[in-house]
Amino acid sequence: MRLFGLYVVIELVALVAVVSWLGFAWTLLLLMAGAVAGMWLVRREGARTSLALAEALRGGRAAHAELTDGALVGLAGLLILVPGVVSDVLGLVLVLPPTRALARRWLVREAERRAPVLRTARIRGDGQVIDGEVVPGPGPAGQAQWQPGNQGQWQPGSQWQPGSQAGPPRVIEGRVVEG
Repeated sequence: MRLFGLYVVIELVALVAVVSWLGFAWTLLLLMAGAVAGMWLVRREGARTSLALAEALRGGRAAHAELTDGALVGLAGLLILVPGVVSDVLGLVLVLPPTRALARRWLVREAERRAPVLRTARIRGDGQVIDGEVVPGPGPAGQAQWQPGNQGQWQPGSQWQPGSQAGPPRVIEGRVVEG
């Protein structure tokens, strides 16, 4: 409730400042023009975001940027619909692609800071996923046999040795190149 009261005070102060600077008629015209231009931009950017989302889904890649853009365009539309000078300016700034990209990066960074698992999901979501399973048995020529539950220590560039502290890595990252 306090935030809403602060918002109302900020909007009133901004409205009084703009009216005293431009006059009532020009301020009213400015607000109406901003609303019309803003809704046109929201419609255009919303359509672009929807097409980008569909393309990402058709391509089988994670659409985190497109979904975030869609949410930010929706927020921009809401801010433009809410009466007030400050909300209109924020909505217009948020609907523009360069400033929306800055807002998206900040939003993703904050979400990943609060929930680190989101960073892992975003990083791993950009590649193709190949389902597989670990089959116990001998590895490549000259390597020790690995069995589930064995404890061993593995260093990159070295062979895994049974009886050591930790098992071999269970995640293989890379890209599938079809050719």
